[in-house]
Amino acid sequence: MKIVFFEVQDWEKELLKKEFSEALLTKEKLSLENVEKYKETEIISCFIYSQITKELIDKMINLKFIATRSTGFDHIDISYSKTKNILVSNVPEYGSRTVAEHTFALILTLTKKIYQSINQAKNFVFEHSAIRGIDLYGKTLGLIGLGKIGIEVVKITKGFNMKVLVFTRTKKEELAKELGFEYTDLKTLLSNSDIITLHLPYTKETHHLINKENIFYFKRGSYLINTARGGLVETEVMIIGLEKGILAGVGLDVLEEEKHLTEEVVVLTAAYKKEVDLKTLVLNHLLINHPRVVITPHNAFNTIEALKRILLTTIENIKKFQQSQPINLV
Repeated sequence: MKIVFFEVQDWEKELLKKEFSEALLTKEKLSLENVEKYKETEIISCFIYSQITKELIDKMINLKFIATRSTGFDHIDISYSKTKNILVSNVPEYGSRTVAEHTFALILTLTKKIYQSINQAKNFVFEHSAIRGIDLYGKTLGLIGLGKIGIEVVKITKGFNMKVLVFTRTKKEELAKELGFEYTDLKTLLSNSDIITLHLPYTKETHHLINKENIFYFKRGSYLINTARGGLVETEVMIIGLEKGILAGVGLDVLEEEKHLTEEVVVLTAAYKKEVDLKTLVLNHLLINHPRVVITPHNAFNTIEALKRILLTTIENIKKFQQSQPINLV
């Protein structure tokens, strides 16, 4: 079957060619502008930047299977694909432990003043009062959302002998007993946690889950960590929390409007102003430069092992489809 891999990075080429020697590999994304070149393809594999719309699907006359190299699949018109008998597979799991480890990297960076300590050492300043941290031993971690990543976070806390409070929609008492955590409501969690970390999807219901109303429930001197989605937290409340001493520090791998931070030229256009909250952009810049904030550029998933798992799962998805035994269908 004719296979084309889109958005291929250099490190992926060797493994893909080994498994699918006849496949075409390209760095470009699939779009309406270039679809004519690929219209007879039967299997495509893409990342999130290829928008697989109804119009594009109609032009691919032989398309039978789409293997997205991502967990999310909102870049693909799934409903229309089904009407054309085109199957779609994703990568449902590849980085739960990876993101959980990054969460603790942010926690340790903040609580041990790692960033400030490194800067002091580079400037040959060995005075310790400004870089005094705290122990995690015996502290309470408040976990909002208990999916696969959240469970891995709980497991890591055991090594630090931390107490864990969990706020989540679905409660599994056996899991709580097995891992040694306690379910509670959001207000109680915020009021009693030394560190709050978010691990839930972004939906209409979870939009600004942390906001101007409940920031004042936070335990004074606590830390807020977000490696999930930027829109879970109202950006301004982090500034408020830091200025009022409610938050001792903030660790983020995600920001609201993060995709626009480097596109500063287009801020001047009228269309951009309709799409983007300029106030949020300004607040993001304040956060990035704040001495008690650590921000990584949406990098929590980005390890050698996690990326390899994405590729291996995609390869398996395609092979199973070729064997008429499709897996990981969405």
